[in-house]
Amino acid sequence: MTLIEITFGRPTQVVPRQFERSELCETIERAVATRLAVPLEDMRSASRGRATVAFARQIAMYLAHVVMSLNYSETGRMFRRDRTTAVYACRLIEDRRDHPATDALLQSLETALSSNIKTMGWRQ
Repeated sequence: MTLIEITFGRPTQVVPRQFERSELCETIERAVATRLAVPLEDMRSASRGRATVAFARQIAMYLAHVVMSLNYSETGRMFRRDRTTAVYACRLIEDRRDHPATDALLQSLETALSSNIKTMGWRQ
């Protein structure tokens, strides 16, 4: 993985290149779309779509925030949404973790994505 170093008169920060984040976003989207049987094109739509599509997108945003440790602004940008939409999605999904089936789904996706993302060389 190639990283770009940027210095702004402070200690050097290592920032992943944009295409690497796009690959990660696509990995998350594909995993969620496959697991929830939602068309990937619908998840990427600019419109909210059906409730099942919106829920799948919210799960993907939550996983990007939790698994990749992205802040809400970065998460929103990855999914072509506003920061406040990412905040709402993460809070909604976190609240739904109280339901055992939802928690099991999220846990299995987190585990699968964590190992997949590590093999891609992503580091925060």
